[in-house]
Order: sequence, then C-alpha cells, then structure tokens
Amino acid sequence: MNKQMFYAGLADELATLLTDERDWIANAANTAALLYLRMADVNWAGFYFRQGAELVLGPFQGKPACVRIAIGRGVCGTAARRRETIVVPDVHLFPGHIACDSASNSEVVVPILIDGCVVGVLDIDSPLRGRFDADDGKGLERIVAVFCAATDLNTGSTEGA
Repeated sequence: MNKQMFYAGLADELATLLTDERDWIANAANTAALLYLRMADVNWAGFYFRQGAELVLGPFQGKPACVRIAIGRGVCGTAARRRETIVVPDVHLFPGHIACDSASNSEVVVPILIDGCVVGVLDIDSPLRGRFDADDGKGLERIVAVFCAATDLNTGSTEGA
C-alpha cells in the first residue's frame, strides 16, 4: 500500500473514531494513540498545545517528553512559528533541535491552525533516520484536518497567536 492510500485509510479510521466526540483532550488522546498504533517505526506521537509564547505538552504515546517548548525553538516551535509542516530526515542536523528522547532520529511536525492562529502542533518521531518524507507531511496534514473538524478547539491556547 502506498502512503497516499495509507493516510486516506487512516483519516477515515480517525474520522470514525472521533465521531460524536468534540472534547479536544479526548480527541487528541485518541488521535495520538491511533497514530502510534498504526504508523510503523514511530517511537512518539502526540500533541503540544499553545499557551501564550509556548507549546505545552498534550496527549501523547511514547516515552515522557519535554513539557514546554518556546515558539521558534526546536522542530515543534519552528513549525509553529512558520505555520507550516516541517519534515526532518535527521534531527541531529536540525539547528536547535530539542532532544526529548535520544532515540529519536527523524521527525515530522504539523501545525494546528484555527482561523490562521496556531493552537498547537502534531509531533511524530521515529528512531529511523529518513523515516518521514513530504508524503508523510501531506498525509499527517490530512490527519490534523480530520482532528480539527471533529474537535472543539476552544482551548484558550491561541492567546498571543
């Protein structure tokens, strides 16, 4: 199965999973769990939600993680500042990378935008270098769109966006 088909199926599965639930914590938890379960070679899948000038750890699957990341720092903070998906084949080559888990070698981060404001990011890590590419970025953007469509993201996290 190619990546486009994989992510289409994953988006459908997520939409079904999130049906009739609007709570952002519950939906973020189930989204993280589904991604961690279904994506091969992933060692961390989860969310950071914006509080002022920081991203604060949200629901995730994997080892304990960094709790607060400044907007503009690391891959997550950079994706939030740029308001664009960032795919990093080798995190050790990314200037300012924050090593929450030394086993992570590649990463993809998708910003969550509501009315142009960053309310958070979806972050996926892998122990494999080169695990993610542009197709993963596009596929995960689709996952974020499904998450946003199903979820009431009135979390107060857009302060300072």
